[in-house]
Amino acid sequence: MRWRPSISAGLLLIAVAACGQDPAPAQSSEPPAPTGAPGETVTVDVADRPFRLHIPESYDPATPAPLVVLLHGFTSSSTEQEAYFQLGPESDQRGFLYALPEGTEDPDGEQFWNATDACCDFHRSEVDDAGYLRSLIETVSASYPVDASRVYLVGHSNGGFMAHRFACEHADVVTAIVSLAGAATNDPAECAPARPVSVLQVHGTNDTVIPFDGGANFGRPFPSVDGTLALWREHNGCAEEPETGEPLDLDSTIEGAETTVTSYLTGCRDGSRVELWTIEGGSHVPRLTEDWAPAIMDFLYAQTAPA
Repeated sequence: MRWRPSISAGLLLIAVAACGQDPAPAQSSEPPAPTGAPGETVTVDVADRPFRLHIPESYDPATPAPLVVLLHGFTSSSTEQEAYFQLGPESDQRGFLYALPEGTEDPDGEQFWNATDACCDFHRSEVDDAGYLRSLIETVSASYPVDASRVYLVGHSNGGFMAHRFACEHADVVTAIVSLAGAATNDPAECAPARPVSVLQVHGTNDTVIPFDGGANFGRPFPSVDGTLALWREHNGCAEEPETGEPLDLDSTIEGAETTVTSYLTGCRDGSRVELWTIEGGSHVPRLTEDWAPAIMDFLYAQTAPA
């Protein structure tokens, strides 16, 4: 069955007035089991913020499946992000559960994730998106057999920042992240992961929105790509000496295999790794080739968390 995303319902705001009424019957604390057959996409509500969950065509309720969470960029949506990254077919082929959540809207009507000071809660709502995403993972895991050793986050731009923040704060429930054109926090003290998390940073050298060498949004700095990698090398215990892999062809507007691969493996604890894919001449929104989705999923599937 061909993968088709469904549009999630609007956010539901429910207020219950109990004053002067008989106590309501006790409700089970267990989350309801979402319905849906293999190949379908269902809507799941958590914390009054519905998200879509795709059940792969090869889904077997008797076998724990990996979980991938897609994080869209600033002003974007999960539907647009999926159209760009094309992970849906990979879900059906490889058999991972695929969650597509939405950020919240700011006063300008733009969707965002509260990831770091630099990106992108510009109106300072202080919404706890990291906590929300943890609840999402826990809700899916309570309703479907999720392989806890293979929970992955993938994000672009603001979504990449959010993936880094989540890994810093909730490393106990995430195995690896992929960030395209995102960055970690500029303050290392704000990142204290409980265990190693494998990290793949993908970045274009001609990115003018989140520059390769770092910068600032409204005076709030974000680190360079090198700074982001250094943060995770330190947390994972990786040596500074890298290995070089075969180049990749990820940007269809640049001739040849334009993306260099730099891996930090030596000394990394618990089998983790830190990797950089540098798109030489790539922009903030590279025109991705058909190799993109299989390549990042190959990286993620090679990472498992210790029991």
